[in-house]
Amino acid sequence: MLQIKELTYRVAGRTLLEDASVHIPAGHKVGLIGRNGTGKSTLLKLITGELASDSGSIQLQNGARLGVLPQEAPSGPESLIEAVLAADVERASLMAEAETAEDPMRIAEIHTRLADIDAHSAESRAAKILAGLGFDHEAQKRPCSSYSGGWRTRVSLAGTLFSNPDLLLLDEPSNYLDLEATLWLENFLRNYPHTLIIVSHDRDLLNNVAGTIVHLENRQLVKYTGNYDFFEKTRAEQLALNAAMAKKQEAQRKHLQSFVDRFRAKASKARQAQSRVKMLEKMKPIASVMEEYTVNFHFPSPEPLSSPIISMEGASAGYSPDKPVLKGLDLRIDMEDRIALLGQNGNGKSTFAKLLAGKLQRMGGQLNKSSKLKIGFFAQHQLDEMRPDETAYQHLAAKLGNVGEAKIRARLGQFGFSKDKSDVPVAQLSGGEKSRLTFCLLSVDQPHLLILDEPTNHLDVDAREALVQGLNEYEGAVILISHDPHLVSLVADDLWLVAEGGVKRFDGDIEDYKKLVLETARSAGAGKPISTAEKHTEQPRLSGKEARKQRAQNRAAMAPLRKEISKLENQIQKLESEKGKLEDIMAAPETYEKGSDYQAKIVAEIGDLNSKLEKIEAEWMLKQEELEGLEA
Repeated sequence: MLQIKELTYRVAGRTLLEDASVHIPAGHKVGLIGRNGTGKSTLLKLITGELASDSGSIQLQNGARLGVLPQEAPSGPESLIEAVLAADVERASLMAEAETAEDPMRIAEIHTRLADIDAHSAESRAAKILAGLGFDHEAQKRPCSSYSGGWRTRVSLAGTLFSNPDLLLLDEPSNYLDLEATLWLENFLRNYPHTLIIVSHDRDLLNNVAGTIVHLENRQLVKYTGNYDFFEKTRAEQLALNAAMAKKQEAQRKHLQSFVDRFRAKASKARQAQSRVKMLEKMKPIASVMEEYTVNFHFPSPEPLSSPIISMEGASAGYSPDKPVLKGLDLRIDMEDRIALLGQNGNGKSTFAKLLAGKLQRMGGQLNKSSKLKIGFFAQHQLDEMRPDETAYQHLAAKLGNVGEAKIRARLGQFGFSKDKSDVPVAQLSGGEKSRLTFCLLSVDQPHLLILDEPTNHLDVDAREALVQGLNEYEGAVILISHDPHLVSLVADDLWLVAEGGVKRFDGDIEDYKKLVLETARSAGAGKPISTAEKHTEQPRLSGKEARKQRAQNRAAMAPLRKEISKLENQIQKLESEKGKLEDIMAAPETYEKGSDYQAKIVAEIGDLNSKLEKIEAEWMLKQEELEGLEA
């Protein structure tokens, strides 16, 4: 399907690809990965011919149809369904020709080809794709011009998918989708019948769709058979091996250099010394795992507050006095809560986040916050509001005040900023670096609650994993809006569904929600829209004041229990860390040079830790079951 041979491409004096080669067979689904700025999007443009390489070749299968997202989204008076149908240029051309053709032979050819491309089911297929991307039966009839830019981009994506190209090229397709559309897209691409190359930092998407990973690194294209998890495991093993080989090579280099230094001037050894100089010159350095950069997210632990930190009774919010977006909110947020907001774009997730953050005032009902509550709010628009001419250091210094350079740089380092990168103007930072700077700035006040609205849009896979780790180490509450199911599954303990003007707890996990989303899309594609709010949501058994009282009593009982569970989890983590260190000692060769008494002591300490772990884990299980009983 696609053969790339010895491809080289340079831009602005920088080499992105150098003698890079890879072969993609027909029908393969490939995840193209690499750190931000390595040239993934550039490679897609080289494949489509939008850019020309400096040398090398790109060969496509004869007659293969390419599918890429158009640069301009449809914005005219045509309906969404019409715009998507028009994206299949061959079908549209044949349909138009069939209206005017007079030659019986040509008419027969046209209808044969229309049958071959399954033209009779085109409208049904287009409707299903639009439904999966968030447009119900009625929305599909509206003109493209009635939608905002983000929604029109979805229509462009729908058209690209509908055209069913032989080689589909997608560059970060989930960046402009919500979680619901991302889950549907994952299912669609998994069943796509042709060749696919997708650039994505969405780990679940890569794991569930790609059967091959092509890694763009050091200006080369390296192919791995398997999904992203398999690539990561293989890559880690390779880096560990490289580190060992680099250490061995360095020892060899020192030995050769020592010989050269000693015998270069001695006539009897001159030839041998010269040969060793040539060996040193030809010895290519081995990339070591130590060369891999690390990204950090460190959120300082806030001062403890009594729960609830936020409570609502009959609260409503919106932008027009007579048209609330959300109403009847009876909710409570505690310090231990980790909540992900579900629901399609436009249902009110960002409105709810703004209400909690104090960016939007309630229109009715009650909303109470702890008097000492500090909130950290992350939203994409904040990246555009930074002062472009100032550096990351200057941004943080303005917020921290006169604390000294060392403390400012230390805090920037906690979010992956080296000294050099700290002194680069914000205008020159990548989207991911701006996101990390925003996180750094909002952490200064040690917030009790982090509200994160699509925090991963500009983060690569490594940065997303670092964010997961940082949030799981953070001891405050988290409200998360994200299209990344991997992030949701690892960070959130509770799922709240924002739909039909309300916010309710979703009774299930992310896999249950994925099934519900696909069922909803199928029904909407068939012209029978259903609401995700109709299923799996918590149904109140009481009403009014009695219901609120019952929920308050349950929360009051759960709060100390959750605190005990959290304490036990910290103890388990500490014991497992101690055990891991001892196991590392047992695995070290030098341990076996210290005698059997030393080894027996380490084994006994590991056994003691195992006993403590079993006891605490059993207690944790009992507390967890008790908590689940209260939540039921």
